[in-house]
Amino acid sequence: MKAKIGKELLSKIQFKSKPYEIYDTDMKGFTLRVQPTGAIIYLVRYRWQGKQTRVVVGKHPVFTPVQARDDAKKILAGLVHGVDPGAKEVELKKHTLESFVEEEYSAWVEANHKDGKGTVKRLKYFVEEFGDTSLEDIDQRTIEQWRTARIKAGRALATINRDISVLKSMFTTAIEWGHLSANPLTKLKPAKLDNGRVRYLSDDEEKRLLAALDDRESKTREGRASANKWRAERGYPLLPDLSEVAYVDHLKPMILLSLHTGIRWGELVQLAWAQVNFDNAVMTVLGRTAKTGKTRHIPLNSIALAVLNGWKKQSDETSVLVFGGAEGKVRNNIKKAWSNLMKAAQTKNFRWHDIRHDFASKLVMAGEDLNTVRELMGHADLKMTLRYAHLSPEHKASAVAKLVK
Repeated sequence: MKAKIGKELLSKIQFKSKPYEIYDTDMKGFTLRVQPTGAIIYLVRYRWQGKQTRVVVGKHPVFTPVQARDDAKKILAGLVHGVDPGAKEVELKKHTLESFVEEEYSAWVEANHKDGKGTVKRLKYFVEEFGDTSLEDIDQRTIEQWRTARIKAGRALATINRDISVLKSMFTTAIEWGHLSANPLTKLKPAKLDNGRVRYLSDDEEKRLLAALDDRESKTREGRASANKWRAERGYPLLPDLSEVAYVDHLKPMILLSLHTGIRWGELVQLAWAQVNFDNAVMTVLGRTAKTGKTRHIPLNSIALAVLNGWKKQSDETSVLVFGGAEGKVRNNIKKAWSNLMKAAQTKNFRWHDIRHDFASKLVMAGEDLNTVRELMGHADLKMTLRYAHLSPEHKASAVAKLVK
């Protein structure tokens, strides 16, 4: 493919399943290599003593097209004097882990990956430990020792595996950008996990949770009424009346909707009203917010539909997000409110993410087939859904019963 390498071209770059190159129409040999991962590298190609040779100029966005073109000219100038440009190739900066993350990788991963900020946050654990270490000096043994220390400190294996996966991916990108020759973590296998943890609410726990939510609503309404009485007596402006609205705040509708749809936290806080079809009672989770990157449609039962209708009536008409935070931005967390609610409900070891387990578990125990549960949960394949299979013992009992003659 040939095109003028410049800002306009870079704004239209498409990342494909395989790497490809774009040859500049104005300067022979000036080349742009586009990697499937999102890396864009400037190269100079030329023939030296009958062999096709290439020199890495740098990568985008560290180099602008103009800067890369100027450097390419300097490199090719050596050919005029019979000098191999590759013999004095300008080396890329030799990075420490910290300088690579801070100066190059952070901005790129945040711009190109859905959870880029989460990736940078995980990498900071490694920067704290190995920030001054050269990229080339970090090896498998170093990271294995780090992992052992984290395990002894009580860090969850799943969390450690995700941290190392992020680091391994960073090394792969460093290779593509010319900073490393090999990934030191290629042979490092993740710690073996028991993915069988399925925490769902017992009937009694569910009753206590709903009762705690109702009690919280009642106390908040009573507190608001008392506050407004006090303010009225002193001539102060009154606060919004909570006696006529369905919910005192976002907590109860968020929990009820999650219990009846199994939506993930990240999908919930980014859910827009445009994704809710009240007429057809369907909620759409867009691929850009879904963990798997795939859009799915979740039917709304009577409770979920009533929750959204009630919350819609009391929401600002200009609100884009269903459960937007301050100034309409994506809500970060509700840790304090959730912790207080769990104490009030006398429920232990039940995380927000366990609401999804509760949703799936109740469906399986009600006799729903696993593939339907998989589709509703948005699992990439059936492996994740199989963790709920043991909750439907009648299926296994029916199977072994067939052996009786």
